[in-house]
Amino acid sequence: MGWTTGMTGRMAALGLVTGSLALLTGAAEAASPRGREPPACRGRVAGQDRLESVAAGGELVLASGRRARLDGLRWPDDPAAAEAARAWLVGLAGRSLATREAPEPDRWGRITLDAATQEGEPVDLAGGLVAAGLAPVDAGEGDSLCRPGLLALEEAARRAGRGIWAGAPPVPAEEVGRLAALAGRFAVVEGRVRNVGERERRTYLNFAPFGTEGVTVTVSKRTWRIMLERGFSAVALRGRRVRARGIVELWRGPTLDVGAAEMIEMLDEEQAQRR
Repeated sequence: MGWTTGMTGRMAALGLVTGSLALLTGAAEAASPRGREPPACRGRVAGQDRLESVAAGGELVLASGRRARLDGLRWPDDPAAAEAARAWLVGLAGRSLATREAPEPDRWGRITLDAATQEGEPVDLAGGLVAAGLAPVDAGEGDSLCRPGLLALEEAARRAGRGIWAGAPPVPAEEVGRLAALAGRFAVVEGRVRNVGERERRTYLNFAPFGTEGVTVTVSKRTWRIMLERGFSAVALRGRRVRARGIVELWRGPTLDVGAAEMIEMLDEEQAQRR
């Protein structure tokens, strides 16, 4: 009887791990159309750990003694929003996690990972935060967003006005003063690209006519090459409404420096009219 009970318990635990890993694997596959995973997203390792607590800035403290950050999202700048996001994660403290981890820690020694709880119905930590409107999607310092499917979760939260999106939709590119006041902070901006300047090192997406002050999105040579492969050429972008996200800097007006191609989304006109 003891052996049977122990075996049953181990099988149940295996089922929970399998379910959580399937959730993360499915998210990874959705992030990599046709199996072409970006180089920066390759080599993820499956693992297990337990969430002990949540430190400032959304840093996960794990039972293994490691510290980790969730991939694909930006911790809110607003203190109240940050506390709401932290409270949501704290509600999962003590639960075991199935993880997909980057092979190397970041420059602060943290493990970058996707994680889902293993007890009961799996809860995707990053997906849950984004779906609840508690954190925006962001590739951070990476040159690829390893889970672009998070953008659809954010879109649903934004339309429903949940969390950080309650009464605070993306900032219109025309509101230059409002964006300038956000210098040093993360912002999601929407507007129409007026012209595109391709240079040797960078490409510039300008949201205002020549000679007038407006928002500029700068794209590195590497990222622009990826965008071209995906059909985001200067011709395709000119005159189109787009959504861009990044840290606002001031350089002849508000500027967003985009490191990952997924941080620029082309909006169709039907989407634009609903905003």
